Formats: sequence, C-alpha cells, structure tokens
Amino acid sequence: MTERHTILSGSTFEEEIGYARAVMDGDHVYVSGTTGFDYSTMTIPDDVVAQAEQCLRNIGAALAEAKCTFADVVRVRYLLPDRNDFEPCWPVLRRYFGEVRPAATMLVVGLADPRMRIEIEVDARRHTLAG
Repeated sequence: MTERHTILSGSTFEEEIGYARAVMDGDHVYVSGTTGFDYSTMTIPDDVVAQAEQCLRNIGAALAEAKCTFADVVRVRYLLPDRNDFEPCWPVLRRYFGEVRPAATMLVVGLADPRMRIEIEVDARRHTLAG
C-alpha cells in the first residue's frame, strides 16, 4: 500500500477551496495548478513573465518538500487565458524544463481571478537512490 502525503503552501486558496498544493502518493508527486501569487504576501505581479517565474518558484518549493527537483518532472501543463502570453514565457520555461523535457500541454482557459495570466501544474516521479 502506498503512502499518501499532502503538501500545503500556505495559500489562502488551499483552505478556502479545500485542496493541497501537492500530493505525494508513493513515488508520484502531483502539483496542483499553481499561479504567480507570492503566497507569503498574497500579491501577484501584473507581468505574465514575472508570474511564470513566481509559479515556478512556488512549484519548486512544493517539489523540494516532496524531495524532488525539476529534473523529476515528467508532465507539465500550462494554462493561460490569452494564447499570446505563452511565447513571452518560453525563455523562463526553457530555463526550468529545457534539459528535463517533460511531456507538455498548453491550454487556453479562463482562470479563477482576472489578475492571473498563467497557471502551471506538474507531475513528477521521485527517484529513490539505490543502496
């Protein structure tokens, strides 16, 4: 039987909506759709590239708590209300995922708050060291 563990970021959304930033289930880690909010201040920048950077910092913190890194990411989903905002984010995304090359999907969708210009979710698989 696999062990299930939740990871919380401190976002008020987690409490209000009833979800976890990430769920570890055995060696699998599922990081919820993550936006560009700085959860310590609950502020979000206007710029989509700055939001993408913050999304990835938030995801990196959840992965670290799950004892993972971006190198363990096997799947990424990008959700944006405006398809024209995706290409400006490519250099940031390439910095995090260029060597990893996870399976990826970009969807144009409505997001929960009009200030949100990008949301990113990832799935990872923790690699245990032999020995």
